[in-house]
Amino acid sequence: MQNTATPTHCPYCALQCGMNLTPAADGSVEVTERTDFPVNRGALCGKGRTAPAVLSSGVRLTSPLVRDGGGALVPASWDEALDRIAGRLARTREEYGADALGVFGGGGLTNEKAYALGKFARVVLGTSQIDYNGRFCMSSAAAAGTRAFGLDRGLPFPLEDIPRTGCVILVGSNPAETMPPSLRYFSELRENGGTLIVVDPRRTKTAEQADLHLAPRPGTDLALALGMLHLVVAEGRVDERYVEERTAGWEEARAAAMAHWPEYVERITGVSVPELREAVRLFCAPQAAMVLTARGPEQQAKGTDTVGAWINLCLATGRAGRPLSGYGCLTGQGNGQGGREHGQKADQLPGYRKLTDPAARRHVAGVWGVDPDSLPGPGRSAYELLDALGTDIRSLLVMGSNPVVSAPRAAHVEGRLRSLDFLAVADVVLSETAALADVVLPVTQWAEETGTTTSLEGRVLLRRRAITPPDGVRSDLEVLHGLAGRLGVEKGFPTDPEEVFEELRRASAGGPADYSGISYRRLAEEDGVFWPCPAPADDGTDAATGTTGTGTGPHPGTPRLFLDRFATDDGRARFVPVTHRPSAEEPDDEYPVLLTTGRVVSQYQSGAQTRRVDELNAAAPGPFVELHPRLAARLGAAEGDPLAVVSRRGRAVAPARITTGIRPDTVFMPFHWPGEGRANTLTNPALDPTSRMPEFKVCAVRVETVTP
Repeated sequence: MQNTATPTHCPYCALQCGMNLTPAADGSVEVTERTDFPVNRGALCGKGRTAPAVLSSGVRLTSPLVRDGGGALVPASWDEALDRIAGRLARTREEYGADALGVFGGGGLTNEKAYALGKFARVVLGTSQIDYNGRFCMSSAAAAGTRAFGLDRGLPFPLEDIPRTGCVILVGSNPAETMPPSLRYFSELRENGGTLIVVDPRRTKTAEQADLHLAPRPGTDLALALGMLHLVVAEGRVDERYVEERTAGWEEARAAAMAHWPEYVERITGVSVPELREAVRLFCAPQAAMVLTARGPEQQAKGTDTVGAWINLCLATGRAGRPLSGYGCLTGQGNGQGGREHGQKADQLPGYRKLTDPAARRHVAGVWGVDPDSLPGPGRSAYELLDALGTDIRSLLVMGSNPVVSAPRAAHVEGRLRSLDFLAVADVVLSETAALADVVLPVTQWAEETGTTTSLEGRVLLRRRAITPPDGVRSDLEVLHGLAGRLGVEKGFPTDPEEVFEELRRASAGGPADYSGISYRRLAEEDGVFWPCPAPADDGTDAATGTTGTGTGPHPGTPRLFLDRFATDDGRARFVPVTHRPSAEEPDDEYPVLLTTGRVVSQYQSGAQTRRVDELNAAAPGPFVELHPRLAARLGAAEGDPLAVVSRRGRAVAPARITTGIRPDTVFMPFHWPGEGRANTLTNPALDPTSRMPEFKVCAVRVETVTP
């Protein structure tokens, strides 16, 4: 085992903070600061500092497991486990057809693994039924960004631009808890004289840092954005020259916004007219400005239109495609950006190409060495795929996801997983989903493998292997290689991540997310490379370096998009007219309260890994129900009392946490835990018609005290 420090990146959120890993003689791994990486400059949150705890053999899986005749999961050899998976997948395909096979991936998989998984589904299995949990992350922002700008990349500018702008509106995001090292960018913004506006129904730790906190009723962010745009027009703050020169569709969007006058918006949102006017004044000061959204406005059945309304505000005021201005999305999962760019998503091929585009199919099929007509079309979105388990989809392969905890209407999804003919799960721990599987495969973790990820900035990064994985553990690439061979595809699934990345480069070349000018050698020498980064258009391109023999040199990457033109056919951004509409489920006499969900600082996503770290569990030991003192008084509930939150889909029980930092008509639950406190038992799977995002962030509930 090496005993020198290896520079790498955190396995958790999309900041992908830089860190150094040093193995010790006792088998532990020490995390130390990596101050040279510009995103976090050495700062790490508790999750990053304790990430090596999950590498312990006492925490993670180290042997394949198969279900025996008595229904128990028992250790097995790799050959037995892979043979059983391949045999059952082949039998399902023979009996029911290729689309009876499902594949569900994860936003934490490296670019190489996401690419290989998408290729495996379409080339080896021949199924269209593949999607991933990143659909639950930023799909609404991606759809809105593509609709308006012709291209989606979480942030079209680097994080370093945030402190240098004049005003940031942060909508439905709590980076103080979800990605703490990023909070300094907003603190520096204010230190530099800029202003921070936070839109959130809760007074979060981030909202406490704001110059102005707007607390709209959950599900009304769309009306809020439209009300602000109405005031921009009414007060003569439209950048008319910019609108004329760089946009299209303004008149229709303007007419839609003018139907949302301030008093009407106040009635919908609960945000007062003076607060609306102050937000517009701050945003429209004579300086650059940004709007950043996260899961709050995006995880709604109208999430695409909601994000579109905020983009319209940016366009009308000339705050897009200009230095230090723009709209961006704060991606959540570690590789949520790259995970969908390279083929894990139901409707996309590598390079962010559309699966329905004949030219895209020809290009990727050429790289893969298959007939374009053999590639299946688009499949079901994530929730729709999970909902079809046990009926249309009979066998499922899951890699790096835990939908038993993370999916909406989770009790129903758990039931669908149990109804499958066959379930195989590849994971690092025995998650709640893996515990239901017929076969469980133990796979390598971030520190035990090399691979690339793409951060929320669109910065492609190299995660380096720092330690040797334990005996009995294989990489996801080795899993796909072994299964492909057993299913009759002997070539095309290498186990070396750099070899996979070289193929990814070719598959992405010429696509919207072009990685062809990026190489492992280059990533090892730089602090990441922003896509798009095409290889020089010269037949002498060096595949290892992205340089040519003519002295052209590598493409520098694209830290800032849209400065010259947008990625549309005519180079203009598109206004899209949108109007407010109610949430899919509004309160009534039976369910009079709104539930919204989110994260806490010491846990991550479904908690499958962080709930196995003692230090993090001590800080955040379990779920809770956050409610206002007025609601608590009506219920007769005191701090710590067990409360039942009931929706049309189920019931969750957790202790009360009483605070004035939430609206009286709203309760909040974090979603990291299984069992009786599982928040996603309650959430509504109503889907956005464009992005197919479920409505995690708002549903109608009632709250009841629980008699001990």
